[in-house]
Order: sequence, then structure tokens, then C-alpha cells
Amino acid sequence: MGIKKIDVASGIQWVEVPEADVRVLCGCPADAVKHLFKRGLILSQEVRGVTCETGPNAILLSDIPLQNGEFANLSEFPILQMLYRQGMILPGHPNNTGQKPVLIGNADQVESQLQYIYRGNYGLVSAEEIMQAGMSERQAAEMMRLKLKFAFGRIRPTTDFVDTRIVGDGVVTLAGGVTLRRLDANVFEFSYDGNAVTVDLNLPPGVAYESAYPLGFRRFESEYFSVIHSGEGDGWDVNRPTMSSIITYQGNIYLVDAGPNLVNIMSALGIGIDQVDGIFHTHAHDDHFAGLTALMCAGRRVKYYATPLVRLSVSKKLAALIGVEGQFNEYFDVQDLAFDRWSDIEGLEVMPVYSPHPVETNILVFRTLSGDGYRTYAHFADIVSLSVLKGMVTDIPTDPGLDRESFERIRESYLTPYDLKKIDVGGGLIHGDAQDFRDDASGRVLLAHRANDMTPEEKEIGSSAAFGTVDVLIKDQFDGLRRLAFSYLSEHLPGVPTHHLRALLNFPLTEINPGAIILKEGETPREMFLLLSGTIEKIRSRSGQFGKLSAGSLIGESAILDNRPSHHTYRASSFVRALRLPVGLYTEVINQNGLQDRVRRIVDLRVFLTASALFSQCLPAALLSVLIDCVVERQFHAGEMIGGADLDLINIIASGAVERVVGGVVVTTLLPGQHFGEDSAVLNIPNLFRLRARDATSVLQIPGDLVADVPALRWKIFESFRQRVARGTH
Repeated sequence: MGIKKIDVASGIQWVEVPEADVRVLCGCPADAVKHLFKRGLILSQEVRGVTCETGPNAILLSDIPLQNGEFANLSEFPILQMLYRQGMILPGHPNNTGQKPVLIGNADQVESQLQYIYRGNYGLVSAEEIMQAGMSERQAAEMMRLKLKFAFGRIRPTTDFVDTRIVGDGVVTLAGGVTLRRLDANVFEFSYDGNAVTVDLNLPPGVAYESAYPLGFRRFESEYFSVIHSGEGDGWDVNRPTMSSIITYQGNIYLVDAGPNLVNIMSALGIGIDQVDGIFHTHAHDDHFAGLTALMCAGRRVKYYATPLVRLSVSKKLAALIGVEGQFNEYFDVQDLAFDRWSDIEGLEVMPVYSPHPVETNILVFRTLSGDGYRTYAHFADIVSLSVLKGMVTDIPTDPGLDRESFERIRESYLTPYDLKKIDVGGGLIHGDAQDFRDDASGRVLLAHRANDMTPEEKEIGSSAAFGTVDVLIKDQFDGLRRLAFSYLSEHLPGVPTHHLRALLNFPLTEINPGAIILKEGETPREMFLLLSGTIEKIRSRSGQFGKLSAGSLIGESAILDNRPSHHTYRASSFVRALRLPVGLYTEVINQNGLQDRVRRIVDLRVFLTASALFSQCLPAALLSVLIDCVVERQFHAGEMIGGADLDLINIIASGAVERVVGGVVVTTLLPGQHFGEDSAVLNIPNLFRLRARDATSVLQIPGDLVADVPALRWKIFESFRQRVARGTH
């Protein structure tokens, strides 16, 4: 049968050699397993009377761990599928033959994945680490007892159940005579019996990893206090996002967990990433964790709410993935919560409760005052069934497990009634059971975190929630969109008196359907749109420029400067609501308030910067204006060496060219739109190159600390650095 290759999805391919029993998942971004299910590459089967699944037995990792803002290597769920759903690790299973899953890749990525899987399995791995999160010695000892019970008595290194193959410069032999070699960065060749196939794991510019399931589109409505159901499945559900929620409160938007496919989920709901005020996090398993990169690409540090115990577990897993410790606070505004205490977040109160799980987990309860007392929402992901927990109870204080008092405390926390309660009922050894909540007195119980349909018995216990449906706990009595419009206009037009802003606000709000083109490249805008909700794609395909605009962006602003045509095409990627503004009135307000020069400078620099490599991601308009206010132009003569204070700044080439030189040899040449100086200005690492202006060169300089304080820019710089390292061009 030879060797065969199947293109599964963007960034994911499958190579199989049946005669050699080799089945390689090539590329493993988030939800790779779900794509394999969809393509029929994982199927249910029966082996010697035991029901199990087919699937891969090896994973080829991307050389480049970050691509287009997303993790390229998330092997946790593919490895779990091999170990448990195929049966490779299960005692007595016919597929437990001694063969282990194999991780294939360069040495750095293999080691990174071993550590990431280790943290995904166990979280914090010692009482000392748990005490670093503020737990007492007694609490740490109790948590380790429970952790060891889940771990069958021992914390094991990943290499106990995963094999590795390091791909260097030569040929690597896999099972059955199959060989593999690297042709280029992220490009590989598999060979067997005289036949060969090539695998390219590079994502083209503007291409994202695909969603494994359709989502449709929903109209976003912000209520005073509501819960939007953004996911009810689990890590194996091929039809739904993983269990998560979005809370709206007084115009603020908070996520509860960040699972895979977060950008598409948010876009389908009409919410931009830059609209998110904070995330409440339950734990570090990939189906609740993998979407963190989307928040790390925001224009400001998103508030991160969790107990220090969960935060430390999450940050260690993230550090394993990106290969750098201590970066968590650079991307998130950390707001620690205390177990079993209410924390007041501008009127929205939250209380985390300890939840027994293999990794550190807190379930979350939210409340806020209403006319008749508190309205409450409980988010129970992940929990363990009471029957499993009861089986862990032991009276011997040195044995793995938990004591009876702890069990009763957990049981009581599970069954406390709330207005709305969403529960993990995934079953098995580490998830919940709907039967535990048969007599729950909550106002409404939702059953989630499962892949299968509900049984008739479960349908008697709790409800289900379709993607995008909303439970309104307190209805909003204000016009939130008009309030937002006033705030955004104030940012675009600083110092303009209120009566002028109200004149602009006195125009209709318009709704734009998903997929509609708002403005085409080359067209001169006749009106402007202030984006209030939803997301808009910004496209210039011939130049490879792709981005997304979120709330607060102004479309058609070029029309106020000499009726210039648009440089991009703008297309709604969700339901969009916008304020329609007449160009003439907007221009007159600018003129009457003496803002012509400022607006002209901002528009000109915005057009240039958003066409550059670093700023192509479309930052919030107000943030971009702040950065533009700090831009300074600098000139270099042809042949002039660049160093010193100039490399403590981000330099974006406006004209000319800059050469990277090592030992007198030109390694790369940077052209207009590209940047330099980021190594020392943002990453605090020495630049290994000397820099020289090839021609008379003009650059735009921005202080490095300003850029470093924008997560989206810091993440892009870090991604670019990792790609240069992977390609050997650093």
C-alpha cells in the first residue's frame, strides 16, 4: 500500500504507512483531534471484544511553536487520545502492547512538549510548589494526597509513557523502516520503500487554524447581568465548543475560561477580543486553556482572575509552551482571588471554591445585587462525581485520597442552590455526574462538558443550552450602544465639546450582516462608520495585509483628507452594529475644533503603520493614536551604522533599507514596513547582528516600553523572534 498523505485542515496533515504501522499526525494545533474525527481518521472499533478508537501513534511537531498568533503545538489531547481512547496505557487493554505514542520534532520543541504534557497531567507537582501559591503546609499536604490519588500514587515523568524522536540535520528512522528528514524550516519528507511525501507545516500569512465545527452567527446584546453560553461540549465534542461562558455586567464583558477556537467563537458572537475586560479561569487543561493566546493578542493586558493556586499552575504550563518563564504578567493584568471569599469587581462579586481535580482547579460563583437581593450564577467546570470522590475517602492520613470532612465540604459546595448553575457532567474518573444534582434546588440547572447526547434520565435533571443562547439574570435599562459611541468619539476627538459630540451621535445606528462588504479598496467613502459591536475584516490581499477591527474603530476616515480612496477592503465577519456618520459633519467638527493637523498626522501614520508587519493586527483606535503621538522620525545616511540608543527603540522603516550584518556578511535586508530594535527594546536580549543603513533611510521610532506594554505587539515580536530562531536567522 506504500505511503499516503492526507491534507486534514490548515496546518494539519496525516501521513500513514499501513505496512509499517505508522500513523503520524503532522501538526497539532488546538482541536487537531476533532479534525481527525471529522475526516474519519479516528473511528470507533472493537478489538478482541473491547470497544476503542483508531487514530495516530505519532505526532510531528512544528519547528515554529507560534504561527499567526496561535500555538502550533498542543499535543495534550492527541496524546490522551492515544493513551486512553486507543488504550495504549490501559491495563489489560488489547492495544496495550508496550508501544508508546511518539513525539517527533526538533530538540527544543520535543522538550517543550514533554514539560507541557507533564504540567497538563499534574499541574503543580509538589507540596513546595503548592505552598508557593500561598497554601499552608497542611493544605498543601491535603492537596498532594488527593493529587496522588488521581495519579495512581506517583507523579511520573512524561517519558514513562511517551517516546521521542529528535529531528536534526540527518535522517531519522521511525518504526518499520519509515524515515524522516527536514528539508527546510517546518518542511519535512517522509520516505518508505522508495516512495516519499513532503509535509509543510508553515501557515501562510493571514491564514488561521480552522474551526473543527460550524458556529453560525449571533447578535450580541449586552445586558446588565447575563450569561452567554459560548460552549457546552468537552475536548472530544466534534460539534460544539468546549464548556465556557461569557458574562456581561454593566457593559463589561468577562470570559469564563478560554478554550480552543476562541477567536472564531467570539467573532461568531459578535464580540471583539479587545472588548474583553477580563477572564475568570478555572484550570489549565487545554479545553479551558488553549484560547489564552487570543487574549495575549489584545491591545491591552486583559484582567486575569483566578486563585494564586490556579494561576501558578496555568503560568507554568504556558511557560513550558513558549519556552520562557515569568512572562505571564507581561500579557495579563493579574487579579488574584481567595478561596471561599467574595471579591467585589465593581459590583460583580465572585467567589472561587476548591474543586478536586488532577490539576489545580477552582469552580466559580458570581452574584450581584438586584431589587430583591442577589442574582447568582455558578460555573462548575471541572468537578468530579460524588461517587468517585467517596471512593477516595480514607481514614489513614498518610494514604493518597481525602478525609471524610473534606468530602462533606465538597458535597455541600456542589449542592448549594443558585439562580443559574452550569455543571460538568462528563462522567468517568475526573468529571461530574448529573445524578448528583437530581434534587438540586437551583432555579435553572444546565448540564455541560460532554460530547454525547443527554440520556432521558439526564433530561429530567437539567437543561441544555445551544451555542450563543443567553440567560438574562438582570435586564439592562440603558442604551449601552449610544453610551459606547459617545466614549469612542471622545477618544477619536479629544477636547471636542459635548454639544459637538452629541451632534455626531444624533444619527442612526445601523446593523450590518456577516459577510457584507462595507467599503472596497479604491473606493472613496461617502460616509463613515463607528464600529460599536462585532468584528470587521480589513483586507489588502495583493499586499498580504489582513487584520480585524473591533469596537471603537472608525471606517472611512480617509475621506476627510482630500477625499482619498480607501487603502483596504472592509468586510463584516459577524453581525456588526455601527454609528453611521456623515463625512461632511465629521470634517466640520474637526475644522471648528482645530484638529486638522492632528487628525491628518494620525490618519497618515495609521495608514502606514497598519500596512507594516508589526502593526498589521489592527490595534484599538485609541491605543494606536497614543502610540502615534509618540512617533519620532529619524534619518540615517547610506552606509551609516545603527546602534546605541536607536536600538532601545522600535524602528519601523519608512523608506530605504537596513542590512543585518554578521562578520561583514549581510545576512538579511530589511525593507520599508519591516522593523528592527525589538530584541533589546522589548525582549531585553542582545542583538546578535550589526545594523547598517544600505541606502539613505528614514525610520519611525516608538519607545520600546510603550510597545512592550501592548500584549498584541509584544506577542507578535516574540512570535517573530521564535520564527527567526527556528529558521536559524536570529
